[in-house]
Formats: sequence, C-alpha cells, structure tokens
Amino acid sequence: KRGVRWSRRSGTTQGEILIDGIACYGLAVDEQRNLYVSDVAKHDVRRYQLGEKHSTLVAGVNGDGDGLNHLSEPKYLFVDRDHSVYVSDRNNHRVMKWVEGAKEGIVVAGGKGKGNALTQLHYPSGLFVDSLGTLYVA
Repeated sequence: KRGVRWSRRSGTTQGEILIDGIACYGLAVDEQRNLYVSDVAKHDVRRYQLGEKHSTLVAGVNGDGDGLNHLSEPKYLFVDRDHSVYVSDRNNHRVMKWVEGAKEGIVVAGGKGKGNALTQLHYPSGLFVDSLGTLYVA
C-alpha cells in the first residue's frame, strides 16, 4: 500500500517511501520526473511531483465504473512524451488513453467485452507504447 524508491547509487538496500496509504499497482515516471500511480481501490490514476504529498487526478473519477470517465481496477501504466497516460483497465477488458487534462478517456484497445477476438481483451495486464505510437498489450 505504498510506492517506494531505491537509489542504485546509494549503496544501500534501504528504500525511500514516496507515497503511502494507497493501493498502488502500476507506476510510471515522465520526463519531468512526475510519478504516475494506479490505485486499484479508488479506480483512478494520480500524478505526484516527486517530493510532494499532494496529487493530481489524471484518469478515472468517482470510483469503479465502465463509462469513458471511469476505470475498473486500473493496473499497468505508460506515459508518452505528450503526457498522455495509457491504462490497462483490467475489469473493463480494455486499454484507455487519457490525454493530458481530459475528463474522459479514449478506448484504444479492447472494450468489446472479455474474449479472444482481436477487438477484445481478457483482463489486460502489461502494456507499452513504442516511439511510433504502436501499442503492445499483454
């Protein structure tokens, strides 16, 4: 229930707690060293400036749901150069893209129920977006 950082240069195995009291699952860091965290209990994604305790909501609102403004157990994250956040929306069987400042996400993969068709996902997990914008989903 926390996010911890270990410095490879410190020469120790002691970590530093960055955020506490959150059911975090996925983590990502952008070029400005903002930390993005998926909270599977609150069904949202938040951005933290390193060293700060307050956060900014960047994806999901008002708990669990399946609308374009909701997430259901968000797991893995990827943040691109434009600060768009890609989220594996596990229980909705889709990957959502949230453009910076957006109130709703865009379904970029799945979203047609659970299954094995090319328009469906089955509890998506890991994801990655390459430099050409191609999305890869596990």
